[in-house]
Amino acid sequence: MAKVRVTQIRSTIKRPKDQKATITALGLGKINRTVELEGTPQILGMINKVSHLVKTEEV
Repeated sequence: MAKVRVTQIRSTIKRPKDQKATITALGLGKINRTVELEGTPQILGMINKVSHLVKTEEV
């Protein structure tokens, strides 16, 4: 599995609860916070769900 670096670039204020929960589950929560995750199908689906709030790049 490839590693994926995910950075939150937009706020979760005025977003639905499920998007807020997804950001928290990814280990984010503050703007400019970055995490490296395995590129599993579950993680990629979560990233796709909040793609307008995060920036991704392969490591």
